[in-house]
Amino acid sequence: MQVDLRGEQIGRRTRVDLALVGTVRDTAEALLPKLAPRSGSRHLDKMRDHYVSARATLDRLAVDDRNRTPIHPQYVAKVVDELASDDAVFIPDVGSPVIWAARYLTMNGRRRLIGSFNHGSMANALPQAIGAQAAFADRQVVALSGDGGLAMMLGDLITLKQQRHPVKIVVFNNGALSFVELEMKAEGMVNFGTDLDNPNFADVATALGIHGRRVERPHDLADVLRDAFAHPGPALVEVMTAQQELTIPPTIKFEQVKGFALYAARTVLSGRGDELLELAHTNVVRHLSS
Repeated sequence: MQVDLRGEQIGRRTRVDLALVGTVRDTAEALLPKLAPRSGSRHLDKMRDHYVSARATLDRLAVDDRNRTPIHPQYVAKVVDELASDDAVFIPDVGSPVIWAARYLTMNGRRRLIGSFNHGSMANALPQAIGAQAAFADRQVVALSGDGGLAMMLGDLITLKQQRHPVKIVVFNNGALSFVELEMKAEGMVNFGTDLDNPNFADVATALGIHGRRVERPHDLADVLRDAFAHPGPALVEVMTAQQELTIPPTIKFEQVKGFALYAARTVLSGRGDELLELAHTNVVRHLSS
């Protein structure tokens, strides 16, 4: 069943048995009189327990890793969440920044999470952040940019400076199109054409007259973000994050396991076993020794 105000959107993502054009409010008001009240909380308790367990697992990944490098992107998102204002507007780039935003940004009824959220529609964070800041001049707007997404929209840094919008940009720089790499791994493909030869984004921002800082050590992250968030104008914080950090989905399918095994075998046969060692070190060894 799909409820949507826009009838033309129904059935776009999956097969629909019952299409309802309208609002969730209208639908709920029509359904509630037909439901018999129940006092049992077994399902609610089960879901709460599941969330507590999942939350604890995710939080264990968002650590400073005893100041080791490269920085875990989960930790970056967690620190951003802790330091951002109570009514901040967050805008993640399509790709892994969406994952970190969904898992580590705390919504409180006043904050907003805005994005593209359409598969492959990269480079949305900075231009959307400029628009959001123009619309809400008194609110803190934080763009969570991937290095690939920001590289595609470098010209908008000039727009940001020209318009004097105090947008804060946090760049997850892992030197790769990491979400594309993850999709390739799941399909059994050896990564190809996904490495990025990035400039120093903090230096680029500084050259344009924007407050720019680069963070390479976890212990420096909080202070640099505080300074950037307190800066009266636009600011960019470039954080060097782990390229081989895996964004594990909530449910792992057999096809994904099969594809990953095929990727591992092909990578070794291609003479790139060092990538597998780095992947294991980033996602297993470092977390076990944290």
